[in-house]
Amino acid sequence: MRDAVRFEHISSTANDTVKLVRSLERKKDREETGLFLAEGARHAEEALANGWAPVYAFASEAALGRPHIPALLERLQMAGARVLTGSEKVLSTLSRKDNPQAVVCAFRQRMSGLNELPREGLRRFVALYEVRDPGNLGTVVRTADAAGCDGVILIGRTCDPFSPEAVRATMGSLFAMRLTTLTFDAFRQWARSNAIRIVAASMHGDHAHDQAGFGERCCILMGNEQSGLPAEVEKACDELVRIPMMGRADSLNLASAASIMIYEAWRVQGYRGAVQ
Repeated sequence: MRDAVRFEHISSTANDTVKLVRSLERKKDREETGLFLAEGARHAEEALANGWAPVYAFASEAALGRPHIPALLERLQMAGARVLTGSEKVLSTLSRKDNPQAVVCAFRQRMSGLNELPREGLRRFVALYEVRDPGNLGTVVRTADAAGCDGVILIGRTCDPFSPEAVRATMGSLFAMRLTTLTFDAFRQWARSNAIRIVAASMHGDHAHDQAGFGERCCILMGNEQSGLPAEVEKACDELVRIPMMGRADSLNLASAASIMIYEAWRVQGYRGAVQ
């Protein structure tokens, strides 16, 4: 096959590069290498469109027969990736799935500094306080992207946004969203310095989320799945709100609650920027 000749081929799952890329499922190895896994052509396309640096790109031999895959691999190669082809078994080893995606890539991790977050004009941010479920984190990133938020801020011991589960849940939005991590004290100082209102969802809120004063610049703060926000953190917020409920459920999934808050803050600003 013409495209197979163009790219380096690996046939063994014992290959050192396969072992290295597979190890990125572990947080320790992600921290040591500064890399993370992203599965699927959609993730690769989004990463390239947003200037992320690819290091490795694997594709199955069968995928080379699809019209868009060879061109995608060439673009990854031009962006600096070492492009390799392998059998379905090799791809399954990398993704730990029986039916792996056609392309599996390793990218360099990238976080934004506070100075990279826009502060002028109408702005909306989302902050997650010690959220532990990577699926929740990834879904919030995806929702924040869909609603045009300006960044997702990870506070304290929040789970790794570059874990395979979190990356998968973002559906490619990881590559379009600014992410930053910091302590709560640094977050509070940043918000105060830039006139950004901190509006938190809390069981202690005394009014509904659709009565919140989000203002021109706001940050929605969501707490840990089990324990919510500590009392000292809630005290430092500008406003605490509740999401009304009437059924037998006594709480919402964190990602669902965050979505309601994110879209309400956008509604207040007139759905500015929405695609018609």
